[in-house]
Amino acid sequence: MARRKLSSDINVVPYIDVMLVLLIIFMVTAPLMTQGIEVELPKANAQSMTVQEEDLILSVGPTGDIFLSIGDAQDKPKSDDEVLDILGKVIRANPERMILIHGDAAVAYDRVAHAMWLLQEIGAKKVGFVTQPREDAPAK
Repeated sequence: MARRKLSSDINVVPYIDVMLVLLIIFMVTAPLMTQGIEVELPKANAQSMTVQEEDLILSVGPTGDIFLSIGDAQDKPKSDDEVLDILGKVIRANPERMILIHGDAAVAYDRVAHAMWLLQEIGAKKVGFVTQPREDAPAK
């Protein structure tokens, strides 16, 4: 009887198949992850953060008007072009500057989304939402 010689080769075909599937998954999901503005949505019982002096505040009033905490006429609503012009200059000077969005609870969601789109157009990298703590939130 002839003895067969043992083969010590590793079959890598299954590993290549798994690698190709993972590559396809990453190629499909990567573009979805890079669209939009990176925003950390606040939770009702989140820890409060301190507002720094250099943080800019973009407020969306109950009628949908946009106000900025910068410039000489802070109590006057700004047009889209004014927001793009004013905040564009600020962001070009300091791209890491935080912009906080104060959205009125009565305003339609699309107005806040429009404000976020304006921030995306100027290239804002750090955007945060400001909320009031919920009264019925459990105490920590």
